[in-house]
Amino acid sequence: MDTLEAMRVFATVVERSGFSAAADALDMSTPSVTRHVAWLEQRLGTRLLNRTTRHVSLTSAGATYHERCLKLLAEFEATEAALTAQTLEPSGTLRVNAPVSFGIARLGDLVTRFSRLHPQVVVDVDLSDRLVDLVEEGYDVAIRITREPAPSLIARPLAEAQIMLCAAPAYLRQAGTPQRLSDLASHQVLGYRYWTGGDEWRLHGPDGEESVRVRESMRANNGDLLREAAIAGMGITLQPDFIVGEAVADGRLVRLLPQYQVPAVRIYAVYASRSHLAPKVRSFIDFLVETFENTCPRPASGLTQAA
Repeated sequence: MDTLEAMRVFATVVERSGFSAAADALDMSTPSVTRHVAWLEQRLGTRLLNRTTRHVSLTSAGATYHERCLKLLAEFEATEAALTAQTLEPSGTLRVNAPVSFGIARLGDLVTRFSRLHPQVVVDVDLSDRLVDLVEEGYDVAIRITREPAPSLIARPLAEAQIMLCAAPAYLRQAGTPQRLSDLASHQVLGYRYWTGGDEWRLHGPDGEESVRVRESMRANNGDLLREAAIAGMGITLQPDFIVGEAVADGRLVRLLPQYQVPAVRIYAVYASRSHLAPKVRSFIDFLVETFENTCPRPASGLTQAA
């Protein structure tokens, strides 16, 4: 028999001054109420109630136990209410991981707006281009920029990122403007350390896929650094639009070989499991999806699990 339930029955018997009245209040049979109290007395090894045919009263031990029961039951109900409220209202610390450049470019504004909507959530952002393990390292959500999310994660597509070849006008005046992909072999190139092809760049052109092996004069693990190096005239870089788009728009960088395309990569919000998703996580992911849907092109598919 459940101790908490037996305590609740006992407290109701005292409150209603009888077994039958307690049975009515609890929607139980009178024998069932009697069994709960008897079980409790047997478990405690003492009589809690004096019973007569017309009256029920507390023994000395019963009075002490009843006082403690009321406090414990009230605390239990308060705890249940608090937990129920948490399942409805986003609260607590939300740990988010994102690539450095994307985080700098976009997350500051997004987190500010989300925090205004949900002031009970503390957003803890970690920026790293390293591929983190969400479960082992305790992250609730990660932003991934990839063509294939890990099959073990749930992925919500947010937007697509276009990859651009670009260089500064000063560099092009000095080194010339490449006309074909193969021309890149003779140019100074600023390489991203995590580029999957290494120093072999593959792009789709008018004649299909082409590749060129480039000569990297500089390599870095951060796109913002490479953008600034490109603006300074150090060479040609291949970066997503959320890193170089503004510099291309204002003329600090010039887009090169627009007839050659790198297949767009998708920006995803990824998390470990659909089961018992905390409100803080669900609300943040829904906020990201809605925000990007209103500002950026996004793949048509909804909630997916990569396979």
